[in-house]
Amino acid sequence: MRKETQKLLALSLLGLFSCNLTAQQKAKKDTIKGIDEVVVTALGIKRQDKSLGYSTQTIKSDEILQTQNNNWAQALEGKVAGLKIQTAGAGPLGTSRITLRGDISMNMGNNGALIVVDGVPLSEKRTGTGTSAYGAGSGGDLPIDYGDSFNSINPDDIESISILKGPTASALYGSRGSRGAIMITTKSGKTRKGKVQVTLNSYSSYDTVLKWPDYQYEYGQGTQQKDKNGNYYYSYGASADGVNTGSTSSAFGPKFDGQYYFQYDPTVEGQSLERKLWRPYKNNIKDFWQVGSTYSNSLSVEHSNESTAFRTSLSYLNNEWMMPNTGFNRLNAALSVDHKLSNRLKIGTKVNFSQTKSDNLPATGYNNQSISYFMIFQNPNVDLEWYKPIWKKGQEQVDQIHPFSSYIDNPYLIAYENLNSTNKKILTGNININYQLAKNLDVAYKTGLEWSNEFRTQRRPWSSANYLKGYYREQYIRYFDLNNDILFTYKNTFGDFGLTASAGGNIRYHEYTMNDYRAIGLNKAGLYQLSNATSLDSKLPKPNDNQVNSMYALANFSYKDMVFLDVTARNDWSSTLPSHNRSYFYPSVSSSFILSDIFKLKSDNLNFWKLRLSWSKVGNDTYNYMLEKYYENSVFAGSVESPLLYPNPELRPEMITNIEGGMDFTILKNRLNFNFTAYQNNSKDQTIIIPVLYETGYNRRIINSGELRNRGIELSLNAYPVKNKNFSWNVNANWSMNRNKILSLPEEFNGQPYTMASVGGVVYYNAVVGGSLGDIYGYGLMYSPDGQVIYGSDGLTAKPTEMKKIGNAYPKWRAGLQNEFKYKNITVSFSFDGQYKGIAYSQSHHKMSEQGKLTHTLAGRDNPGGLIVGQGVVQNPDGSFSPNTKGVPVSAYYGDYYRRANVETNSFDTSFIKLRDARISYSFPKSVIEPLKVTDLTLALFGRNLWMWTKFPLFDPEAATLDDSTITPGVEIGQLPTARTVGIQLNVKF
Repeated sequence: MRKETQKLLALSLLGLFSCNLTAQQKAKKDTIKGIDEVVVTALGIKRQDKSLGYSTQTIKSDEILQTQNNNWAQALEGKVAGLKIQTAGAGPLGTSRITLRGDISMNMGNNGALIVVDGVPLSEKRTGTGTSAYGAGSGGDLPIDYGDSFNSINPDDIESISILKGPTASALYGSRGSRGAIMITTKSGKTRKGKVQVTLNSYSSYDTVLKWPDYQYEYGQGTQQKDKNGNYYYSYGASADGVNTGSTSSAFGPKFDGQYYFQYDPTVEGQSLERKLWRPYKNNIKDFWQVGSTYSNSLSVEHSNESTAFRTSLSYLNNEWMMPNTGFNRLNAALSVDHKLSNRLKIGTKVNFSQTKSDNLPATGYNNQSISYFMIFQNPNVDLEWYKPIWKKGQEQVDQIHPFSSYIDNPYLIAYENLNSTNKKILTGNININYQLAKNLDVAYKTGLEWSNEFRTQRRPWSSANYLKGYYREQYIRYFDLNNDILFTYKNTFGDFGLTASAGGNIRYHEYTMNDYRAIGLNKAGLYQLSNATSLDSKLPKPNDNQVNSMYALANFSYKDMVFLDVTARNDWSSTLPSHNRSYFYPSVSSSFILSDIFKLKSDNLNFWKLRLSWSKVGNDTYNYMLEKYYENSVFAGSVESPLLYPNPELRPEMITNIEGGMDFTILKNRLNFNFTAYQNNSKDQTIIIPVLYETGYNRRIINSGELRNRGIELSLNAYPVKNKNFSWNVNANWSMNRNKILSLPEEFNGQPYTMASVGGVVYYNAVVGGSLGDIYGYGLMYSPDGQVIYGSDGLTAKPTEMKKIGNAYPKWRAGLQNEFKYKNITVSFSFDGQYKGIAYSQSHHKMSEQGKLTHTLAGRDNPGGLIVGQGVVQNPDGSFSPNTKGVPVSAYYGDYYRRANVETNSFDTSFIKLRDARISYSFPKSVIEPLKVTDLTLALFGRNLWMWTKFPLFDPEAATLDDSTITPGVEIGQLPTARTVGIQLNVKF
């Protein structure tokens, strides 16, 4: 192997370059194909990759199916430069926050990439429970991850995924394409000529918890209470040993050292009659969790001939998640038919249906009714078995067993009585007609539909912490999204010049409704019906629809198949904007230069060299009903509520300007493919909601203001170090970085920060001119000029009066590395990915540290008097500093140092490396499968999230919070454990 190649491969292994998965094609002899690969672009138009002046990437179906689990979207993680799949760690359905090239909007929930399935854009609408992640003691409910349209797609039906990374690539999708697009093309059966093929794909996978917090089991429940003899002790309820110490959630009690105390006795549901051994129960959190399982079977039938291509499929997935009595099942059905009615007329249709059902999905967040809340408050001396009966004797469905605090629900009551069900049906489909009007002129018409109907219930029994007399809720959620497109296309060549010109229009109509009924209190315990309500709140749906009409045109010019120029133009008319600002126009231009052809540089060493340049401007409309005052429906029948948001009849469309440049290189007979891209996005006139004085009768108003700049670099590499008849080795890697800067803010803030979002009342995402999106602000420690922590005269940390920037939620860079080895019929593949820097605040770390549940709180407990002296200084009256010498009880020290408001001490570096997936498969030889009348038989073992390195102390450094329906990165509030998955897969083709 040549030294230059060896160097490049070494760099790729270090993660300095990134992969271009589009070049992964089968080899013929020692040359790897892929230069002329076809890419699905905006509006479903297929183009040669070499003609594109912007960055795209294609993922084939095999890469998605290699390591299946209950959320196939996570298979994309680490495989595409600039793509981030973020979940909230909120359960098995795993709603994803999908971003391309970072955030471009100050609205945290308005940065997701557009998802397009067979030319039908999916709705971005998500419906939460209307409650925040931090809700302990609020008397309300908590967020639940009900999934989304994206993860309900059957991965067995996917043929390929094209990633259109920037606004230029997806400009023709208008407002919704401003953040890039994920183009999903499903299978159609067109590749199977002349015969019927039946495919069975079956897999079973099993989940266990990937990482636990570092719990301590050396000390039990208590707050350093001492008896009359000055010794630490424990007593459940008052006893001969002293007053009650068994009601606290803290674990600063006596050390487990063979002593005996009066403790809780489940047989009497109270204090034990005799002293019992003071001992830890080291699996009293972990044993609550079980091995999760997922079983999936998918069957497809496809056939095609000269005039017709047909494919249909049916799949069923059943998941039992790691938390007992949670999980879901999903049924998917798909149909694709393409028929050539004549030489000039073609018609096709695709229909995909999914139904997701669950009797119970886990709730998330820091709330009395969350299992995360229980795990935080569970003490080392408490046996999990004590909770299993759920109900007190003779008090079934009336009074639960929660012997240590009435504010903490029994974990088995949470799992088996606090039920959150869903029955969601999603239908997507399209009908497309293509007619050749003349030799070089076609017209295509497509109508696409997304329809969803969901029924949800939430049950809370009597004696639950927030609903002493129970609670029951029903939600009926429906949305409807209809797109109609027509496109005229002219194609011709004029000597060395080629021209493709298209013009058309789109009408998009979206409608959303929700009926919400809540029974606050139940007359009869255990009867969950609205008619059993003590008090019934009914909220009828308000109108929620919008329409966008569009006209667009595009022209593709080529010269000698080595110079390409694309020009697009689109004009939208949005119903969400005022009539005088409703129309907005935006263009784009991109070019591709095949330098290896222009300068005649092709050789065995340099096969392909391309330069890409592009510029675009993309418009974006705003939220529904922001122009005039609309009254809200009230929970009281026949009444309405005055809105608190002041409308703005002068709203303007947001404009995003993008420039991008890059190069593609292919060398050594296409064995090495390298791509480089640099880009910049500027977003102006963002739609921002700002606070106003309550004296106005409102608390917020909406304006256009602010400018944000995004810059980034993406590198990708694909290499075949070895490729021969029996053995091949394919290496892919990617590296990307993104930096954004806030260039301006509304004048109303006069240099003060604008709070874009806040979580839990302590973490603030503040926008400051010169700062970045993702900047986390909060209270922290105070420091002396030489960098030492300042303490007060009471021995506790000095309290600042102003918040400060703690860090940024987004990493400095991300990288991924994939390897695939093939030896005859055996294939071994594995994938690593990770990120560098970024921080996340952890509410769970705060509370478990405050309560002495983690091993780092053991320091100082054996000190004389149980006192600890904080390392730092105190400020003297003259302004000088001297060492801190004041000792404070260990429980007080940790409770203060890691208090909830101290965002600094509870925020941690989120750098990580994960063995994201691994797979070993064996394809049986023809000598084995031909007698069985089988054309292909493959058996595989796979794993996902098998290993992780990180310094983040909680479950997963990829932390985010589900707040209502918004996924907010950089904050962990009640995160549920991440799964490590192993499984077996069988694929059979007849």
